[in-house]
Formats: sequence, C-alpha cells, structure tokens
Amino acid sequence: MSACTLVLRSIGLLSLLGLTGCATWFTGNYQDPQVHLVKVEVVKANMLQQRLILRFRIDNPNGRSLPVRGLSYSVRLEDMLLTEGDASDWFSVAANSGEYYELPVRTNLWQHARELSRLLKHPERAIRYELRGELRTGVLFGHDVVLNHTGVIDARGLSGR
Repeated sequence: MSACTLVLRSIGLLSLLGLTGCATWFTGNYQDPQVHLVKVEVVKANMLQQRLILRFRIDNPNGRSLPVRGLSYSVRLEDMLLTEGDASDWFSVAANSGEYYELPVRTNLWQHARELSRLLKHPERAIRYELRGELRTGVLFGHDVVLNHTGVIDARGLSGR
C-alpha cells in the first residue's frame, strides 16, 4: 500500500469518526433546543439610552452536548421593538439539560416612552414578548435553529424594582 493511499484512508476514517457526533441530525433523533426569554433587566437607563440584560434559557433535549455559536435576535415587548442584534458568544449546553445565557444590550426606547410608562404602572402584570431569530449551533456542521417564540415576562425587572 502506498503512502498516499494510507493517508487518504486515514483521512477518510477520521472524517467518518468525526461525523458520529452529528449522527443524531442525520438519523432524525435530533430535537431542536428550546429558547425562552426569562427576564429583561434594566442595568442603567436615561433619556437617550437604556442598558439592559436579556436573560435567556436554552434547553437541550438531546443526548449530546449542544455547542452554541451565536444568536441573531429580535425582541418585542407588547408589539414594541425592544432590541435586535447579533451575538457571537460560544458556549455549550450539556446533554438533556438547560443553561442560562445573559446578553447585555443597548437600546433607545424614547419613541415608546408613553407605552412603557403605561406598562410599568402595573409591575405585577405580566408583559407579552415575542422572540424571533436564529440560534447557531454545531461546530463542524452548523445547524441554525429558527426562533419564533412568544411568552410572558415579569414587569418588575423592567421597572428596576
């Protein structure tokens, strides 16, 4: 056997072994992770700019660790655009578990001041949110999970109470 043949066979074998981590995608056993907006916390706010922390929970229902490569997002509160953007943080979610992910954002909600003050008059009330975007997962073979989720969050984090 020539050296070239040996190298090609070795590369082929290593490639096949490397694909076993993605086997759940090809066999149909892969389930998309669930992403929920858990909390919106005001860090600092003034008339021109608000610094917030978006806290997400990412649940991995699969039997293998889930590498996350980033998140593209758009978040609306009660039909008002809160923020949108792209984060490129890398982290992993262990098999059959969940992780919290905190994303610092800056926004300007001046145009929504009237609606926000109306919402914050009742901090015990839940606020509807809509999360759209993509969660980028995988390392060698990426898999983008489309996010289109609605839910409710507690208004107390927004009012700083």
